[in-house]
Amino acid sequence: MLDRTRLTALLARERATFEDRHPRSAAAYARADHLFGRVPMTWMNKSAAGFPIHLDRARGARVSDIDGHEYIDFCLGDTAAMAGHSPAPVVEAVTRRLAELGGASTMLPTEEAAAVGAELARRFGLPHWSFTLTATDANRWAIRLLRAVTGRPRILVNSYCYHGSVDESLIVVGPDGQARSREGNVGAPYDVTQTSRVAEFNDLEGLARELAHGDVAVVLMEPALTNIGIVLPEPGYLAGVRELTREHGTYLINDETHTFSAGPGGATAAWGLDPDVVTIGKAIGGGIPVGAYGLSAAVSAALSGRTDLDLVDMGGVGGTLAGNPLSLTATRATLEQVLTDAAFAGMIEVATDFATGTQKIIDEYGLPWSVNQLGARVEYRFVSPAPRTGGESAAHADADLEDYLHAYLANRGILLIPFHNMALMCPQTTTDDVARHHEAFADALGELIG
Repeated sequence: MLDRTRLTALLARERATFEDRHPRSAAAYARADHLFGRVPMTWMNKSAAGFPIHLDRARGARVSDIDGHEYIDFCLGDTAAMAGHSPAPVVEAVTRRLAELGGASTMLPTEEAAAVGAELARRFGLPHWSFTLTATDANRWAIRLLRAVTGRPRILVNSYCYHGSVDESLIVVGPDGQARSREGNVGAPYDVTQTSRVAEFNDLEGLARELAHGDVAVVLMEPALTNIGIVLPEPGYLAGVRELTREHGTYLINDETHTFSAGPGGATAAWGLDPDVVTIGKAIGGGIPVGAYGLSAAVSAALSGRTDLDLVDMGGVGGTLAGNPLSLTATRATLEQVLTDAAFAGMIEVATDFATGTQKIIDEYGLPWSVNQLGARVEYRFVSPAPRTGGESAAHADADLEDYLHAYLANRGILLIPFHNMALMCPQTTTDDVARHHEAFADALGELIG
């Protein structure tokens, strides 16, 4: 339905406008010769307009760049700032830890750590917790623990899942139905098809076929796919996954790093799930780096009884900075005072307004697009009905169309998560913010469709 020539021209116009509006960001980017890729981390080069805006300040649901432009931030650090930027209780707690108490990294436990563990246990239903600096590390370490318990070498993930940079997760189902390394995988230390198995999300037959080999220690999955666009579970799918994993003696990890948007206890609590392990990171620290993994009583007991495993020193599980006082102080303040049950209720209400309004605009233009909502997270896709697998979702990507919408919105003061058309709400996001998105989104479609 789209005039690709018109799309190309509009994208070029928006990129030129972006360049004109951001001379200081462009200059900062150009002179960053000593940064690999000219950015602190190479994924920051994912910019619809050719170079990233450079941050000046951020507060609540707003960020400002060094060129003086303010944005409504629906990106929120791709979940890391789901509590909003610099929430006051976290700032106060972290300031007290650094300025009054000191000891950002001491290799000593604090009372905050026990309080955080208790709160995570209340929310997710798993009794024992340990901490990392990232969700990626939480996944890596949980995988190692469950390989040790089972004596099995492989893990299984869903095609186009997202578990950070875990090497074993970079596997997809190819067009021929066979497993292959995900395109663009950088410097893989080994052939991922030898360490991992893969099944499409919402495909219980495929999962059963892969588990039947009897060599899978753990299924690591998001309860809903998020980083290939939101792909929601079909009725009965997650219950089927749990049944199959138990049937084949395989453990189940729910990676709640992104699906935490489903509610105070993530999808695990919202949907009544019963995993053996939960991993999480990003949002729980209110912007301070932290990750965590929770173990069922059975997994904890199985590990504690293994005298052959070095869980204290050089067994490959842990890190000097993991569980540091600063991270745990920030996490306690975030969970107890910011991302509360009441806050989630408000965030989800605003997200519902975002989802219904966006779908209405899409329908008014007669576009075959769809909208999915995962609690406080919303995504619009360029296909209808919404994809049911990661492979389907990847097949319906449209880079130029996505860049046009992102650049158009950025030029009008609205930021989406740069990797896809996803918007996240924080406690400070308002219905007025949503209305501004809808106005700009409708204008963007109006110029494109005519």
